Amino acid sequence: MKTVESVTEGHPDKVCDQISDAILDEYLSRDPMSRVAVETFGSHGLLMIGGEITSKADINIEQVARNIYKEIGYDDDLEVMVNIERQSPDIAVGVNTGGAGDQGIMYGYATNETSELMPRAVVLAHGLAGRLAFLRRNHPDFGWLRPDGKTQVTVDKDRVKTILVSTQHAENVLLHEMHEALAQYLVQPIVGDLGSVEILVNPAGRFVLGGFAADTGLTGRKIMVDTYGGLLPHGGGAFSGKDATKVDRSAAYMCRFAAKNLVANGFAKSCLVSAAYAIGRAEPIMVSARANDGKDLSEIIRRNFDFRPQAIIERLGLRRPIYRETAAYGHFGRLGFPWEEIVKI
Repeated sequence: MKTVESVTEGHPDKVCDQISDAILDEYLSRDPMSRVAVETFGSHGLLMIGGEITSKADINIEQVARNIYKEIGYDDDLEVMVNIERQSPDIAVGVNTGGAGDQGIMYGYATNETSELMPRAVVLAHGLAGRLAFLRRNHPDFGWLRPDGKTQVTVDKDRVKTILVSTQHAENVLLHEMHEALAQYLVQPIVGDLGSVEILVNPAGRFVLGGFAADTGLTGRKIMVDTYGGLLPHGGGAFSGKDATKVDRSAAYMCRFAAKNLVANGFAKSCLVSAAYAIGRAEPIMVSARANDGKDLSEIIRRNFDFRPQAIIERLGLRRPIYRETAAYGHFGRLGFPWEEIVKI
């Protein structure tokens, strides 16, 4: 049995991820060589943005943050504080020569369980969260939905056992009305037959206050939502707000790219790829790939994929402003990102 969660774009942690990645995109659009490491913290009317940026570009960080907050669907006022410094020269000296921006271990995974080559529970959880936002923005009968929300899916072998939806809502909507509407218009289009599926909607009851009015948010606090739903290992490094010289982001993308292509090319039904780095060193300390049956596929990986940081950046085109779109509904299993491309190996 497996359980996986996702969150909507209006969840406070995801708001912070999107703000951090929008700032990154703004810098990359003006200076592709920008070095960016931005953290965002939101809480009860306050938004704090801090980190290290080295760039030829000059942008209005506060305005970028306010624009994203409004686009997501919030209209409450925020006090915004910005505290940004240049990247430490001790870090920059190693990165300037093509070395990794930090030490760490990164993982990538793929499985033929779904057409997305992702675990089914992960695909369903993100599908439900994304559809919550779609209904809120596009369906006239769902004007009572608000931006904050979570979804959770429990799968027992091939059967969906339980669907949990917690969503912020307008003051005047009744719980039983929400349950009926979401079962029909949210869950059924994503899951299909609901005959034996338990559906839980706002099991704690009222959820009127959401976002920063109800909770704090922080960049990088949903790393399992961003990756494989806790079903696979994670090195611990967050993605959002970091440019591609930070290998905890770029090497995780490369690991997914390699794993997906091993599965897509028939080398395995599922595959876990891992890589490890030392700060300032270009060559990874370790690159490993193992199939579901235990077969070691590491040599195939080494022949076909270059895991040095600059090689990853060049192969996947990671100096482009593509990151805000990654910051909600998962970084993997979604078409349009370069690490999701299938190539012949």
